[in-house]
Amino acid sequence: MKITVKAVADAPKKTDLLALSLYEGQTRLTSIAASIDKKLGGNISTVIKSKDFTGKKNQTVVLYTHGELWADRVLLVGLGKKEDFSLEAVRLASGKAAFIARELGVRSYATILHAEDSKENPLLVAEAAVEGTELALYSYSKYRTDKERIPKQISEMDILVPRASDVKTVQKAVDRSTLICDAVKLARNLANGPSNEVTPTVMADTARKIAQKRSLKCTIYDKEECMKMGMGGFLAVASGSQQPPKFIILEYWGAGKSKLPIVLVGKSITFDSGGISIKPAEKMDEMKYDKSGGSAVIASMQAIAELKLPVNVIAITAAIENLPGGAAYKPGDILSHYGGKTSEVLNTDAEGRLTLADVLAYSMKYKPRAIIDLATLTGACVVALGANISGLFTNNQHLADKVIESSKRCGEEVWQLPLSKEYYDQIRSEIADIKNTGGKAGGAITAAAFLGNFVGDTPWVHLDIAGTAWTQDGTAEKTYIPRGATGVGVRLIIELLRNLS
Repeated sequence: MKITVKAVADAPKKTDLLALSLYEGQTRLTSIAASIDKKLGGNISTVIKSKDFTGKKNQTVVLYTHGELWADRVLLVGLGKKEDFSLEAVRLASGKAAFIARELGVRSYATILHAEDSKENPLLVAEAAVEGTELALYSYSKYRTDKERIPKQISEMDILVPRASDVKTVQKAVDRSTLICDAVKLARNLANGPSNEVTPTVMADTARKIAQKRSLKCTIYDKEECMKMGMGGFLAVASGSQQPPKFIILEYWGAGKSKLPIVLVGKSITFDSGGISIKPAEKMDEMKYDKSGGSAVIASMQAIAELKLPVNVIAITAAIENLPGGAAYKPGDILSHYGGKTSEVLNTDAEGRLTLADVLAYSMKYKPRAIIDLATLTGACVVALGANISGLFTNNQHLADKVIESSKRCGEEVWQLPLSKEYYDQIRSEIADIKNTGGKAGGAITAAAFLGNFVGDTPWVHLDIAGTAWTQDGTAEKTYIPRGATGVGVRLIIELLRNLS
């Protein structure tokens, strides 16, 4: 969809729909809304006074203009209470407007940038409006053959701003946000993709294509190379599958190689059956989403390169399947990880930490400034935090605070859980260095402690996105998050890197 910023004075000569956002209980219309209301003979004011439209969050009313305005229809969208106004309210309202516009079958529409009387930066409001719009219109329809079930596309949207002098700067913000949304859509596509189509090889090919188009360095190690490097955890998990494992590295050097990079690590289990410790059949189909962390870091690199962020970033993900084949690893096995640390396998369904251990240990060769890992790691995190907040674990509070701050701005909420010595003790093995589960108690924390054994003193944040990577029981309805993969992590990573750089 083409998104263009225009001054209100240069509003399109003709459009199918104009979206106008109003606060809950708002009776006094601002200058732009008042002007539109006047052209419509006070129809907006009448609807407000009649209580047919109160401005509650996501409430909508469609008004027909009967030729009195350059838009055929006006869509009123509720923002909620003014005192609760935020960038998230903009995303929700913009998503709702986009969704209604598509339902109405419009090809183009316009929206007023709602920043006139708010404390939010208009550029951030514009970015949020694009996020809400673009991400609400996302649909994973690749395998639908019934054209009636494929959502119609909207070709154009105009964002109207009060002053012509603001058009160029707001357009730049819109263009930035569009690039980020493209990356979120890529992450959603990879995560939504069925495991028979999105294999470890496809994950590697996607990374390679991103690198070729955007001048990134891409390195992909195969099974034999990983064996030589001693990646025992990664290869053990892969051993039950006929799909060849792929160890994927993308490098972006936007600040010169003299500056230490930030390493992004993602879990990429393209399908997780649980291995020999097999999962229940119910909802096992959702385990195609176990590649969401890797999908997010690969997609983030696309946006990082296109935004030309002044920071060095390395993205690493180990893509494999976890299946109970004849050569599969077993409970009781002892594995040797990259760098020599050993782990005892008590449960083959605690496989993510075994693969991430090799990736994290390998990442240390870059002497990173910081490490951020994203993984659909534990059901225990979903039990603790539900399906709307990702768990955060860290060995460095300063870095954690930066992530938390960034999460609040982008609307991808995180919550910090403890990670003290007692949890590390809980996973100490009697016959190896560590064991891959510490039992049910504090399961998300002991999983994080397992990973913490491989990062040393390097500032590190682990994000457990098991509850937020796809929509599931308990997921709050958000207009810009359709059913399926959410692409969580991409916007948070970009916001964090912009913050750090």
